[in-house]
Amino acid sequence: MAAKKSLREILATNMRLRRSKLNISQEEFADLCKLHRTYISDVERCNRNISIDNIQRIAEAFNIPASKLLEEDLDENS
Repeated sequence: MAAKKSLREILATNMRLRRSKLNISQEEFADLCKLHRTYISDVERCNRNISIDNIQRIAEAFNIPASKLLEEDLDENS
């Protein structure tokens, strides 16, 4: 049985998938979020304990509800 992913891992995976789907770099995405590129990189590699405020900023940049970023099976069409 596979180990359950942490919310941090789910968030990181969803961010990478969504960013890839939009075909934008970490740097471009960081600019959209008004965050630093290395911060986005750290979040995507699970090296940051991200705040709820920054989750909201990221969700707004993706134009999705913040709760979608924490769903384990983020629908490709959402």
